[in-house]
Amino acid sequence: MKALVYTDVETLTYRDAPDPEPGAGEALIRVESVGICGSDMHAWLGHDNRRPAPLILGHEAAGTVVGGPRDGARVTINPLVTCGGCPACTSGRENLCPERQIISMPPREGAFADLLRMPERNLIAVPDGVPLAKAALAEPLAVSWHAVRLGLAALHPSAERRALILGGGAIGLAAALALRAMGVDEVTVVEPNNARRAYLTERCGLRAVPAAEGAHPIVVDAVGFAVTRATASALAEPGGVIVHIGLGEDAGGLDLRRMTLQEITFIGTYTYTAQDFRDTAAALFDGRLGPLDWTEIRPLSDGAAAFRDIRSGQSAAPKIILQPDNQGV
Repeated sequence: MKALVYTDVETLTYRDAPDPEPGAGEALIRVESVGICGSDMHAWLGHDNRRPAPLILGHEAAGTVVGGPRDGARVTINPLVTCGGCPACTSGRENLCPERQIISMPPREGAFADLLRMPERNLIAVPDGVPLAKAALAEPLAVSWHAVRLGLAALHPSAERRALILGGGAIGLAAALALRAMGVDEVTVVEPNNARRAYLTERCGLRAVPAAEGAHPIVVDAVGFAVTRATASALAEPGGVIVHIGLGEDAGGLDLRRMTLQEITFIGTYTYTAQDFRDTAAALFDGRLGPLDWTEIRPLSDGAAAFRDIRSGQSAAPKIILQPDNQGV
């Protein structure tokens, strides 16, 4: 098969790679759409020692099952592989499984490739009317769906239903869509990039501003740098909630004194539960998350250029979807 392989810092090589061999309980999937995630960018920049080169990145995928009883089935892929038997898994909190694995991180190769192996339980059928390029958005949407669900659950019942989102990339946009789907209509997205801010306003119908303003009951940090954490802890209302999704920097920024004195809840959130993923896919399929027409599609062989364009801010679209060459959806 062909694959886009991370071979060194800021280096991706489109080359031949061995076909994956499914194990017991696994299916082989022909990848037809796969998104570029912020974690892929971190690895490419050399900022993630959990993803050492050489490695096939990519975990936001959808495709078609090859062989077996589900041959030909169109599926979207939950990339989080868990043990299924620990207390976290049996209580429905699979994202906290101590044995969790995710494709694009050893020992599992990712989806920037023609083929991928996955446990059959991680596959969700895609209705015929849903393009696989849209179905590949289930994973990043599920990250934000899970985060928003936790944030709303922690919010006091008397609090206003307003939210501020820091960062207008795919995760921030997904958080805005999830909030709307869960009944929060007043959502503001902070995005300093002019082109992306215009895209969010004109293409996605969101209120996007260049700088944070005003206090909010819920603040979602979809960036995760010290400066955004400082903004979040300054603008969360007394008794409010900060939902922290981003992994930009490891430390710094939080005003712990203010958070303590004002009883501000901080929630760190990682990936999603299996139920969150299923719920997100259902919302995607039935249109509750909107048209989801804010992606840019490029061939997998052009992946290296796509990474460079994302880093330089040349792509205004919140998400670039790569499709293996010569495969239509």
